[in-house]
Amino acid sequence: MTDLTKIMQQAQEMQAKMQEAQAKIEETEAEGIAGAGLVSVTLKGKGELVAIKIDPSLMSDEADIVEDLVKAAHREARKNLDQAMEKAMKEATAGFGGMMPGFKMPF
Repeated sequence: MTDLTKIMQQAQEMQAKMQEAQAKIEETEAEGIAGAGLVSVTLKGKGELVAIKIDPSLMSDEADIVEDLVKAAHREARKNLDQAMEKAMKEATAGFGGMMPGFKMPF
């Protein structure tokens, strides 16, 4: 019975760590840059777009060039945000790998 108590205690600890990680993820910001810094996009949390910066020199270019650079910057920001989220989840679940044999964390 003590094994079950220990497992339940570990599960509660893991839940608390997961909630902390979730809060950290929601505040995490990631930036993506394209066109050698001419366009930058900043994402927050689970992909919320919080900022776009476009160098004024691009305003005289064709719209499709600017659109492509915005998409490229967004893609990079999303990738950086995903990596930050994965790191936060791994940190939150560190030490819980042996909680139950065969149990794998979904990330």
